[in-house]
Amino acid sequence: MDHSSYPNEYILGILNSCKAIAMVGASANWNRPSYFAMKYLQEKGFRVIPVNPGAADQEILGEKVYASLKEIPVKVDMVDCFRNAEAIPPIAEEAIEIGAKVLWLQLGVVNEAAAKRAEAAGLKVVMNRCPKIEYGRLSGEIGWMGVTTNVISSKRKRPVGR
Repeated sequence: MDHSSYPNEYILGILNSCKAIAMVGASANWNRPSYFAMKYLQEKGFRVIPVNPGAADQEILGEKVYASLKEIPVKVDMVDCFRNAEAIPPIAEEAIEIGAKVLWLQLGVVNEAAAKRAEAAGLKVVMNRCPKIEYGRLSGEIGWMGVTTNVISSKRKRPVGR
């Protein structure tokens, strides 16, 4: 997979097949990007399970926080990482161990070695992207708001796969 550019079909396939997302590095701080992403994805019908050892057993947006991926008691489809590139290899290993289908690294996060390891284990990998932004872009919501299209419309497009 060329991780510098992803076909829309690849991203759509991931977003349409995932129901439960483990968000590593989720924050209860309302002005952190992970909080915005978690809230948005929940509003789109995804179950987002926060993973943050410093906030374990607390709640973020109505979901219990877990200290690690292995502690999550339900099947996770995607592991969304709000951590720096150096922290990704052990997260990728844990994602493989729990049987996740996707390893998604947030904007600015690239780790080729972890991506190769995850792909070798059968996971799909996305790096340097945000599922919140990709969902909005591919569902037409970003265009609906007039961002980067130079066209403002009152007609909403149907949500991705929902």
